[in-house]
Amino acid sequence: MVAETKLYNSLEISPSATQEEIKKAYRKAALKYHPDKNKDKPDAGEKFKEVSQAYEILSDPEKRKVYDQYGLDFLLRGGTEAPPGADGPSGMPGAGFGGMPGGFGGMPSMGGKTRPFHFPTDGGGGGFSGGFSFSNAHSIFDDFIKQQGGGEDLFAQFGGLGGNGGGGGRSRYRESGGGGRRRAPTPEVTIVEKPLPLSLEELFTGKQKKMRIKRKTYEETSGKRKMEDKLLDIEIKPGYKAGTKIKFKGVGDQEEGGTQDLHFIIKETEHPVFKREDDNLRTYVELDLKEALTGWTRTLPTIDGKQFTLTKAGPTGPGFTEIYPDRGMPKSKKPSERGDMIVEVKVKFPTSLTLAQKSQLKDIL
Repeated sequence: MVAETKLYNSLEISPSATQEEIKKAYRKAALKYHPDKNKDKPDAGEKFKEVSQAYEILSDPEKRKVYDQYGLDFLLRGGTEAPPGADGPSGMPGAGFGGMPGGFGGMPSMGGKTRPFHFPTDGGGGGFSGGFSFSNAHSIFDDFIKQQGGGEDLFAQFGGLGGNGGGGGRSRYRESGGGGRRRAPTPEVTIVEKPLPLSLEELFTGKQKKMRIKRKTYEETSGKRKMEDKLLDIEIKPGYKAGTKIKFKGVGDQEEGGTQDLHFIIKETEHPVFKREDDNLRTYVELDLKEALTGWTRTLPTIDGKQFTLTKAGPTGPGFTEIYPDRGMPKSKKPSERGDMIVEVKVKFPTSLTLAQKSQLKDIL
């Protein structure tokens, strides 16, 4: 028979629970109420303190024994009788169940007298000579994770809460100047960038692109890591350029501090005809020497699927260019306007000539 059950009730376990059952109950409750996972639920922070403080006492066999025999009020007063009219645990200073400073004076003995006793304070509560007060809830959680690091990846299971996910379990808390521990700032949500290959035709017309991604989340009840599919609707506007970022907020993996943002970065695939230069498109016409000297005709495609004929009487020198306005890419900020299409001539010279051919060319030129 125990004096009271409020700490057991906080973890939703019975007073006969084993240490392993206490650990499992705390793991589940801490994940459920951790402030980093409940930014929109301010009450979760107080509940997190409550379950952490319950675990701090019940996970220590000596403290648990005293609690079972005499109750939380007795434990928080350091083993002394309550003065007349004193407040109970709810009136004590501190968070959760209390946190009253002071030493353990003595425990009642069978004869009605007192005998001194002392709880060690290494890693537990304390801060006053020989006394007990609840530790910071985040410190309790942090220590719990580090103690569980033998064969089970708790950092992955908790999404990095309380640690940085490394093998040794680096702490999210650092020593302050006064020797106490203060919580380090919550890391910013990470951004994941992925390339999005698109053809020039897709960037010319624009399109709605469906993309299915896989993301890591947590089951609300068990806290286990799971994979789920998510379908994204990506809008590609006419005229988008390589390097343009299409951003989705909070659709990636769940991690410490929130859910990852996902940025798709447009990558233009190589085109067989055109080379993009900002809003302009450049294409090349290859001529042999005879065509360059005597004239040529070509039928050229445009990016919107049309064609036009280009004829030159010659001679046409290497590097000759001709510009055709409004046949390039749409301007992303003014889709009704387009860049230019630039046609550049390349002349292919023969690699060798006979003496007769050279003589004829000399006579002609």
